Amino acid sequence: MKEKLTIVKVGGAVVEDEAQLTRLLKDFTAIEGAKILVHGGGRRATAIASQLGIETRMVNGRRVTDADMLQVVTMVYGGLVNKNIVARLQALGENAVGLTGADAGIIRSVRRPPVTLEERGERREEREAVVVDYGFVGDVTAVAGQTLARFIDSGLTPVIAPLTHDGEGHLLNTNADTMASETAKALAAIYDVTLIYAFEKPGVLRNADDDTSVIATINRQDFLAYRADGTISGGMLPKIENALAATDAGVGRVVITSATAIDGRQGTIITS
Repeated sequence: MKEKLTIVKVGGAVVEDEAQLTRLLKDFTAIEGAKILVHGGGRRATAIASQLGIETRMVNGRRVTDADMLQVVTMVYGGLVNKNIVARLQALGENAVGLTGADAGIIRSVRRPPVTLEERGERREEREAVVVDYGFVGDVTAVAGQTLARFIDSGLTPVIAPLTHDGEGHLLNTNADTMASETAKALAAIYDVTLIYAFEKPGVLRNADDDTSVIATINRQDFLAYRADGTISGGMLPKIENALAATDAGVGRVVITSATAIDGRQGTIITS
């Protein structure tokens, strides 16, 4: 019987909210068994970039990362956010270790090539093809599951920042939801994995302005319909795409829920 492993991904909005972050870290330490925390930090990166006069551009919920923005996210994700979380977990008795994908080579990626997207014009029937270069953004190609397992088996709790490496000495900004999904997929062969996406809402909502409109379950067919009618959009798109990829790869349970409910008993369950 496989040992249980819980992977919690926490978004940047929660990281920026002191009350939510404090509650989440306490609840995280209370989770029994092996665990990993994957964190974002996009809002902090956006704020610091603005202070430095660096423009933030998002496309379909993903950050375009030029050379200047790469420096910002490296400092913010790998330094400021990661090490503050590690320090607070240590204070709570959790033997956390802060990592990026480059540390011990745990997550490798390739730089995303420019892609062609369709943008809607002023009228719904008008669409225009636009080439988007995401810059120094990485698409995950490999996760060293056995290496992460050695960290866990030695009594350490990995806290992973959303940065990867390409094996040629370059860091790449990488979507934290993707990193959580790929990590869960790699470790599903070793552990009985539960993946929790924790953010500021109670789950995936039918109505973004109504926190009681949580969708209980979403499968791939549901997702395609919700995407087509606009119920799901923006940053929720890559989150659910990654959640579905995890379930398809054998991850036992995937839940999108509130940062105050990381026991996985509430929120939206993602199924194949």
